[in-house]
Amino acid sequence: MINGRKLQAGEWVEVRSKREILDTLDRHGQLDGLPFMPEMFAFCGQRLRVDKRAHKTCDTVSGEYKGRKMRSAVHLDGVRCDGQAHGGCEAGCLIFWKEAWLRRTTGPEVDLSAESPAESAGAVRGDPGSPCTEEVVACCARGLNQGAGEEPAYACQATNLLTATEPLAAWDVKQYIEDYTSGNVGLGRMASGFIYMGYKWLAVRVRGGRLLRALYDASAGMRGGFKYPRKRGVIPAGTPTPAVKLDVRPGDLVRVKSYEQILATCDTRNKNRGLKFDAEMVPFCGGTYRVLSRVTKILDEKTGKMLRMKNPCIILDGVACQARYSECRLFCPRGIYAYWREAWLERVEEAGVQSDDRGGQGGSASNRHSRNEK
Repeated sequence: MINGRKLQAGEWVEVRSKREILDTLDRHGQLDGLPFMPEMFAFCGQRLRVDKRAHKTCDTVSGEYKGRKMRSAVHLDGVRCDGQAHGGCEAGCLIFWKEAWLRRTTGPEVDLSAESPAESAGAVRGDPGSPCTEEVVACCARGLNQGAGEEPAYACQATNLLTATEPLAAWDVKQYIEDYTSGNVGLGRMASGFIYMGYKWLAVRVRGGRLLRALYDASAGMRGGFKYPRKRGVIPAGTPTPAVKLDVRPGDLVRVKSYEQILATCDTRNKNRGLKFDAEMVPFCGGTYRVLSRVTKILDEKTGKMLRMKNPCIILDGVACQARYSECRLFCPRGIYAYWREAWLERVEEAGVQSDDRGGQGGSASNRHSRNEK
């Protein structure tokens, strides 16, 4: 809390100075088990808007993909890790900010007095009595006890997620109350999510599940929603799936193919060459977006080692996981980027075409849960 109140979505904050932040960290460069990463120092003194309260998140470490509870943290609008201190990781994760690293402010005006000239000029070693320095933060990011010649095992907020959080049961009603009171999720989105969960529960437990899914699809237009998002691909498992090479680059305009067209490229596990098409990607089908980047390497959250993609994946600007359809992490605010196969996209002519925002979240993207390729 800051001044006795939790931060709300939409509030303005100022990132504290390096010296102030270092004084909150232990000898491992962490606060409550959450690392402060070297990439975050660049934001010291900046004024930014709170995107979501990060009171919960999703477990991408153990493979269970369940909800986790985090205390006194937020995500700031558009602030993602650039991976420069972690071997050039291209995952682009939203950064967690502990409230102790922030102060409330009134707006976006820059206050040049936030840091002293010495702090702005370069590295800050912290208070002599503090167990942490900027050098310690950098060292911890590279991982400890690394032998000569071994592949680096990095440490970041994603790899340390389990130590920084606690288990969160899907039926814990308090989390959904906080989703609403924090400003993270509106009533319409919440109602849509619970309606889907009800349909899904009935569709797998009672006769007539196929009819229920058809009714869900038929009502999508009236609800202003999307078709049932957990249909299966049509290619038999073990059969090669199609490869398409568009050679799109950052800044190119593309359209996401229809849901049915994408399923036609996936096997019955919803994978195309090892990459899963996830339910959270369905709301973006048919939308038009700019290519943000081509992903070739990301950190494995379990080991901290670098994973290199056999085939580059595409990240689209303005496309983020909204946790609409994931019962164990419903309304999770983490906003992990989605990885797209080029087979799921098509080029768009520039003239008269504007970027779509069908998914309802501008600027950043979905879903490492969709990435199974090593």
